[in-house]
Amino acid sequence: MGRNYFGTDGIRGLTNAGVMTAATAMKVGQAAGRRFLRGKHRHRVVIGKDTRLSGYMLENALVAGFTSVGMDVVLLGPMPTPGVALLTRELRADVGVMISASHNPYEDNGIKLFGPDGFKLSDADELAIETMLGEEQALAPAAEIGRARRIDDARGRYIHAVKGSLPDDVRLDGLKIVVDCANGAAYQVAPSAIWELGAEVVAVGVSPNGININDRCGSTHLGLVKETVVASGADIGIALDGDADRLIVVDEKGQTVDGDQIMALIGTRLAAQGALRGGGVVATVMSNLGLERCLAGQGLELIRAKVGDRYVLEAMKAGGYNVGGEQSGHMILLDHGTTGDGTVAALQVLAALVKSGKRASELLHLFDPVPQLLRNVRFAGGKPLEQTRVKAVIAEAEAQLAGRGRLVIRPSGTEPVIRVMAEGDDATEVEQVVAAICDAVQEAAA
Repeated sequence: MGRNYFGTDGIRGLTNAGVMTAATAMKVGQAAGRRFLRGKHRHRVVIGKDTRLSGYMLENALVAGFTSVGMDVVLLGPMPTPGVALLTRELRADVGVMISASHNPYEDNGIKLFGPDGFKLSDADELAIETMLGEEQALAPAAEIGRARRIDDARGRYIHAVKGSLPDDVRLDGLKIVVDCANGAAYQVAPSAIWELGAEVVAVGVSPNGININDRCGSTHLGLVKETVVASGADIGIALDGDADRLIVVDEKGQTVDGDQIMALIGTRLAAQGALRGGGVVATVMSNLGLERCLAGQGLELIRAKVGDRYVLEAMKAGGYNVGGEQSGHMILLDHGTTGDGTVAALQVLAALVKSGKRASELLHLFDPVPQLLRNVRFAGGKPLEQTRVKAVIAEAEAQLAGRGRLVIRPSGTEPVIRVMAEGDDATEVEQVVAAICDAVQEAAA
């Protein structure tokens, strides 16, 4: 069946429009609650959120839904997505919920669901809940309605776990670190964890007001962290997104260190320690060819999955890998958690900085990215990629780049757009290839 609610990362949309309403959230609570009422124990759901204004509304609606079918609710308040996954397991909950639209603007919001193992739900569970959203759910008898309570030490528990991802002998004394929390879920926990490890912290993006999440700050808007690093003379800057499952790093010169470079650092460092499982790193089809060559030079493999952290995780679990991520900054380190965690990934980078004794600009640029160009072609309808002329142009481009580059062409899963990406050693050739394909797609769609 088609999906009307769930996308590649839960349910997401413009608040109070379409699927992202209080009414939908209550139905999600009822359907997910009924789905996970398994066994005779007292059932429990953990709910966290980021700092969006609409989080209050959706939180209350979810509480109504879950309690109405007999589930007890534990409210965490503002909490990074990986913190919700962690506490779902620690509190022996049957399901976990994160209310967040990640790096999107405040007008959007979303609902991410975790199973009792702390991993995001399987396709089977999502499809089952999708079906149940169109049905009336059996409500609990009056005496069995769930209770809700808020726990006060959730942030402390998460900080403790984050610090535990480093060996006891690793301290960050002497480092001056800019931490940009995007006015989002990690605005308290990330600066606190890094400060407790001994660093001098310059915190920015830590004044959420409900509508400034990801607003000219965080991992998708690096101007603030770059400016602050250079102006304050910091050793390094880390930038998280709204729900803190994504990390981009800035070196002391204000230069960007993206997810590909972070994966190269963590992967090669673990390999040198004999702690990298699977003999490689899992990324997506969008990761730069330079990363692949960098890993190959160390005898390591790059496994490419479809775009989306859930597909990266699937490939990691299937192949026994413990390091994976996306160029955009999602870092999944299965030795330390079940989902992307920007703060944990940042600590691995900071630990490497301490151990190496090098400047961030010397340590964090492990390879030179090959020229890469991505363009989106909007079309009105039909299937332009199935047109004979388009296929022929794509085949010509593949032959032209053979052995010297890559071509990735994919339709968007959320809008009528064809994404055309090419990379190779010759920037002019990459531009020509992308332009030719885009022109062919536009002509076919006209």
